[in-house]
Amino acid sequence: MSQRQISKKHVKKPDWLKRNLPSGPTYEKVRKLLSKSGLHTVCQEAKCPNIWECFARHTSTFLIMGPNCTRNCSFCAVEQGSLSLPDPEEPARVAEAAREMNLKYVVITSVTRDDLPDGGAGHFAETVRQVKNKIPDAHVEILIPDFLGDERALNTVMESSPDVLNHNIETVSRLYPLVRPEADYRRSLAVLRQAKKINTSVFTKSGLMLGLGELPGEVEETLKDLVEAGCNMLTIGQYLQPSKKHIEVDRFVSPEEFDDWRKTALETGFSEVAGGPFVRSSYHAKELYKKVKY
Repeated sequence: MSQRQISKKHVKKPDWLKRNLPSGPTYEKVRKLLSKSGLHTVCQEAKCPNIWECFARHTSTFLIMGPNCTRNCSFCAVEQGSLSLPDPEEPARVAEAAREMNLKYVVITSVTRDDLPDGGAGHFAETVRQVKNKIPDAHVEILIPDFLGDERALNTVMESSPDVLNHNIETVSRLYPLVRPEADYRRSLAVLRQAKKINTSVFTKSGLMLGLGELPGEVEETLKDLVEAGCNMLTIGQYLQPSKKHIEVDRFVSPEEFDDWRKTALETGFSEVAGGPFVRSSYHAKELYKKVKY
């Protein structure tokens, strides 16, 4: 079975995945600011269902090093495409946009750049430094790729002193060949484990999607693996198919089941967990961090 070949189940979207979209001038103001700054957000590139809400709340997740990825995960809306060297001015533009948005909690992620010698770790680190220089009282969360397991690259980003190091496990080990064929389950766990060894004061975080065909026992095993790797925080959300060329949804998980998984994750050993159909890795990131920090 190839990464795109799955059964055509055509699962009907339930009522709990229907929502009223916020509107108003704030959304348009944030969109124009990001466009003027020449910046990308994962909200836009990954077709996040929370984009209207987040933009209306003056929040977004900055996507650095371009809109195109070197990998081709079958769940993700970020496209493969032409690549260029990271713009050396981008870190300063991210910091200035964060300042103009009056952000006190800044989330930064990137496409995966396996074409770069350090996977883009130096660019990540410089962006964190620029934000902290521009907004001294801001907290910074970075959502990083696996850097192909390069510990030197991980050291580089950790030396920039992020407040939260996020790396998503995404799904259970069995589904990796289908969902993340160019990633490695054990390598992702090693990223989280090594980050905690480098600096125990930095909170680590991961994210898990449900609705891809995982079994309950596999989810429980993944939760245990993440806690064993020293992961402090977790987000659990519903997988939603970005387009017809992506993996179809196996099932829609009810809000009540998400509540149960949140309880199970806390009992497994996480300090804080956000779970729900619309939860994504950076959704209400500031609030989750505050619960753990304070």
